[in-house]
Amino acid sequence: MTAETETPGSTTTVYQVSGMSCGHCEGSVSSEIAEIAGVSSVKAVASTGEVTVVSAAPLDDEAVRAAVDEAGFELAGRA
Repeated sequence: MTAETETPGSTTTVYQVSGMSCGHCEGSVSSEIAEIAGVSSVKAVASTGEVTVVSAAPLDDEAVRAAVDEAGFELAGRA
């Protein structure tokens, strides 16, 4: 299942991240993904494991995986 929508000038993608359990986890994941070029917004929700990313263009999944790994969590895929 891929939750990716494109609007003029932006793409929204929802990823599934395992291991988040609190607000600190959400912040860690969000800050790492926000460093990827082209990302304009990141919202992580620990209770669902979903991370919604708005970017100028579709992101490389490996770049997102590397950012999530750097935060200490695991990218399970797209929601």
